[in-house]
Amino acid sequence: MIKGHPFLPNSVPTVEAEMLRALKIKAVEDLFADIPENVRLGRRLSLPGPYPEATVKRKVERLLGRNSSAQDIPMFLGGGVWPHYVPAAVEEVVGRTEFSTSYTPYQAEISQGMLQALFEYQSLIVELTEMDYANCSMYDWASALGEAALMASRVTHRSEVLIPHYLSPDRRSTLETYIQPSGLKSVEIKSNPDDGLTDVADLKEKLNNATAAVYVENPAFLGQMETHVDEVSELAHENESLLIAGVDPISLGILKAPGDYGADIAIGEGQPLGLGMNYGGPALGIFACRGERLLRQMPGRIIGCTSTLKEDRRAFCMTLQTREQHIRREKATSNICTNNALCAVAAATYLSLLGPAGLKDLCKTILVKVNHTLKRLSQIRGVEAPLFKAYHFKEFTAKFDTDMKLEEINRRLIGQGVHGGIDLGNHFSELRNTTLLCVTEMHMKEDVERLVTAIENVVQG
Repeated sequence: MIKGHPFLPNSVPTVEAEMLRALKIKAVEDLFADIPENVRLGRRLSLPGPYPEATVKRKVERLLGRNSSAQDIPMFLGGGVWPHYVPAAVEEVVGRTEFSTSYTPYQAEISQGMLQALFEYQSLIVELTEMDYANCSMYDWASALGEAALMASRVTHRSEVLIPHYLSPDRRSTLETYIQPSGLKSVEIKSNPDDGLTDVADLKEKLNNATAAVYVENPAFLGQMETHVDEVSELAHENESLLIAGVDPISLGILKAPGDYGADIAIGEGQPLGLGMNYGGPALGIFACRGERLLRQMPGRIIGCTSTLKEDRRAFCMTLQTREQHIRREKATSNICTNNALCAVAAATYLSLLGPAGLKDLCKTILVKVNHTLKRLSQIRGVEAPLFKAYHFKEFTAKFDTDMKLEEINRRLIGQGVHGGIDLGNHFSELRNTTLLCVTEMHMKEDVERLVTAIENVVQG
């Protein structure tokens, strides 16, 4: 038996030698034989020290102090993760050990708290989206889109999904990763050049008996409020295709819910619902549907409310488990494993705190701030904001009339103490020197003025 500390790694020569013998290798480096030589460092890490723990902490804090975070400079970057306020009560609830240490509620008899919280999350999502059923979340918006496309194909037995031209590149690439192995393909719908929204005439041409679903986003990826959702829904259903609606859940405080315009599947990103940006994750994929036919094809897990046999007490359990590791095996609708359940608890807490009136007030605040920002940016010579003539929620485009590349503009904005937006020209050739900016309740008037001043200095200076 190897002697050493029972809980800490121990790499003294005798222990290392015994481990190598057990693994039947000669050196630790043999464990990395499948890593190509050209990507290896080729030397040992040049680490200073050793130092006492207190010294290491001080040195690391000094290094971290060189970074500028969203707390230090105003950030106008969105595109999938947005700067929203997280109420203290949300952090308090998800920080409780009953939730934060729960892995997954396999044993209903000892997981009633987590199961109830997830049931409440599903109920809130159903109310928010005006759909019939919701699962207890996916990984993020992108994975929810991929799963929705596969689900639509299973239900309709068709092989194409129509998607908008202006779609998040992350969501597009994830969608392709999901559908290509299944033989599905995505077909792009053109966008109107004036407002950037769905070209209904092009949609009519591309709908056929292979179309499993039409995917529409409201608000669209570039922030426009989609004014054609009712017409798109009608066309999809006339073709016996499903309508998948992608939404920002915050916007549903003021915009029409997916269920109100006939969406069959509603998906979206739950990160705005009480989750911080956290360097880009974890996020929360919203997934809801209508009708029992779709319910039984929905991926993930669905928590149900029942009652005990003896005392007729309310109880919660996993009603549907469509994963392959359960009884479904090869008939599983998805191989999604442990999802971000703690994030779903945060979203449920956030929605419960705000309620319908609070969510509506938040939407109004964002709309006012977006309109004010657009007005100020449009007053700058050499800036067109927004590029598309449409109503915008939270995000909008701005085009710079300059020979300077947007990458350089963003670099100079950072030098001015402002974090700019996404360079859309990297993903859409017609949007050269166009940025996607984001404004939420977190942006104060002085932040907007700082952005305006910085852009004036960079573009005109």
